[in-house]
Amino acid sequence: MSKKYYLDSITDAVGNIPLVRLNRITKQYGVKSTVLVKPEYMNPSGSVKDRMAVHILKQAIERGELKPGGTIIEGTSGNTGAAVAMFAAAHGYKAIFTIPDKMSDEKVNALKAFGGEVHICPTAVPAESPESYYETAKRLHRENPGSYYIGQYFNLDNIDAHYQNTGPELWEQTGGDFDVLVGGIGTGGTVSGTAKYLKEKKPAIEVIGADPVGSVYYNYHKDKTMIEPHTYYVEGVGEDMMCPTIDFSVIDKVFQVTDKESFTACRDLTRLEGIFGGGSSGTAVHVALNYAKTLDEDKVVIVIIPDSGVKYMSKVFNDEWMKEKGFL
Repeated sequence: MSKKYYLDSITDAVGNIPLVRLNRITKQYGVKSTVLVKPEYMNPSGSVKDRMAVHILKQAIERGELKPGGTIIEGTSGNTGAAVAMFAAAHGYKAIFTIPDKMSDEKVNALKAFGGEVHICPTAVPAESPESYYETAKRLHRENPGSYYIGQYFNLDNIDAHYQNTGPELWEQTGGDFDVLVGGIGTGGTVSGTAKYLKEKKPAIEVIGADPVGSVYYNYHKDKTMIEPHTYYVEGVGEDMMCPTIDFSVIDKVFQVTDKESFTACRDLTRLEGIFGGGSSGTAVHVALNYAKTLDEDKVVIVIIPDSGVKYMSKVFNDEWMKEKGFL
């Protein structure tokens, strides 16, 4: 064979996601500046978490922490789990996941489809509760000697994945010719790692975080206070505790978003642009569009779209569910 025309594994298909200009939705929101989105659902398992999971697991293999045929354990809101499950299936590992009970059936079933073992845990308990999906994952790690626990909320390789990958990719695509980066904050790794790289290249780039009402990040960024978190419906963004994987020093502003604003924006994004993002995509897009309204016409805003609406057909894109929850 003279020329190789294939990838050796599906995990080699991660990254190289294009930037796409928004057109109709910007007119609806009264935005004159340019808004570009990076639809990370084009990654093979359907989210930006593919970048982090593949990076962390490759690092673990190189360090000898993950042995051939071993077991990977992780607590997940669904997307990291799908990325890990894909990697495990492609490379011959066993995967065990804990997931909060508020997550969509689509996410749970995807983990099982890849061959993962799934433990569903209550959402409305403190992070330190033995019942929480964080603590349950740690317990399962203790009960499975030799297993590798990713710990995305505490593992600084989470930040490094985006410093090594997403940041350079954005810089190569744009040459730094943009002004604002907007992303939802979950573990914080995507925004922190990407922003760290970009600000080293061009300190003037403004980084904006989007945080759901009920999460702790907005208040902590504003005045270093910790609120009592409360449950919200949007998935995979925000947090009920502070994570070492978020670096507020590279995040200039954080804005709060309600569930209704998140869901309205992601449905508008789909119907007006054909870009099928999930609820947390709406969280970021809502912030980006409202912030872009304050900018001059020559400014460029980039928004990270974390995952696909396919994962939320039973919720955000189900009119009956939306009406039942008072969002439609």
